[in-house]
Amino acid sequence: MPAALLSDGICYIENLPLIEDVFVLKEMMETLGAKVDIENNTMIIDPTNVNIWKTPSNLVRKMRASYYLIGALLGRFGKAEVAFPGGCDIGTRPMDQHMKGLRALGANIELEHGIYICEAEHLHGCEVYMDKVSVGATINIMLAAAKADGLTTIVNAAREPHIVDLANFLSLMGAKVKGAGTATIRIQGAKSLHGCRYSILPDQIETGTWMAIAAATDGDITIRGCVPYHMEAVSAKLMEMGVSVIEGDDYLRVIGNGRPRAAHIQTLPYPGFPTDLQQPFTVLLSIADGTSMVVETIFETRFRHSDELMRMGAQMQINGEIAIITGVDSLSGAEVSATDLRAGAALIVAGVMADGVTTINNTRFIDRGYERIDEKLRSLGADVTRCKA
Repeated sequence: MPAALLSDGICYIENLPLIEDVFVLKEMMETLGAKVDIENNTMIIDPTNVNIWKTPSNLVRKMRASYYLIGALLGRFGKAEVAFPGGCDIGTRPMDQHMKGLRALGANIELEHGIYICEAEHLHGCEVYMDKVSVGATINIMLAAAKADGLTTIVNAAREPHIVDLANFLSLMGAKVKGAGTATIRIQGAKSLHGCRYSILPDQIETGTWMAIAAATDGDITIRGCVPYHMEAVSAKLMEMGVSVIEGDDYLRVIGNGRPRAAHIQTLPYPGFPTDLQQPFTVLLSIADGTSMVVETIFETRFRHSDELMRMGAQMQINGEIAIITGVDSLSGAEVSATDLRAGAALIVAGVMADGVTTINNTRFIDRGYERIDEKLRSLGADVTRCKA
């Protein structure tokens, strides 16, 4: 969505999930002067009249991905004023690699009263070495580099599927992007980019959440419209736990085979096991046969959901970034609260597999990343009711 601000024409983004983060970003872009409409799951963005480079702080603080407006607005105007982003509290989420890359492209950046003040008389291509693999920083640098003069090379870049998705989108608008999906990405900037029509990739994290639900409930779920190749680390771990995973061209069928076996999981950048699926899979391991270990290497406070799981009977010991989980026969329903987006997804996995009634509070976190999840659960036979607080 922020990349569309770089274009001189109308962009059509298809297969877009209607989640809260999309609506917040839509409102942000409209305050900048863009005309944004949604028809079914297609967003139509007309950035022709965008003439503001200052974003509303109250909206920026609602979601982490608002920082992509820095790279997009720098590319469009050579200036941007964006507040320090909000989002889920899952540990330190530094912006140093973002700023390092944008400064290398020629931007002068100051943080004043919680707002990044960015200005560049001339964005120029350069080589940026990422000290740490960062999805957000890779994307922000790609956005600004798409309008920079010359060739930009990002070394030690993130390789996630949505990096490739962005590269394809920018290329369709007229930029030249090569190497996305590898550790080195090269972007040949363009003076102007044009509108286009693009269908985005399916969400690998939603796919993985449904895979966990199938395994946790000893169920049989076919997930259509996904990319099995993107789920290889998750599929391998499920099969290690005794779960059947059948791959098709654009679907995955996941079949539980009774109580899963214990396993060890360590989160890693793609193509490793994704940090965003650590919390739902921690729930699955809570009923596994034996003792499991989960090592979180990306974020340092991503076990906050463990207190809620222990209310439901899980046996867990947290030591920094390591969780030791002793499987129990079953969880018991309880009143719990989501502490962040993926913790909320984890509690849904726990709720559908627990004995009795589970009440999940703070579902606004869940709605940020999952479209109509209660309706989808009901279509699979779950007894789920959405209530007003």
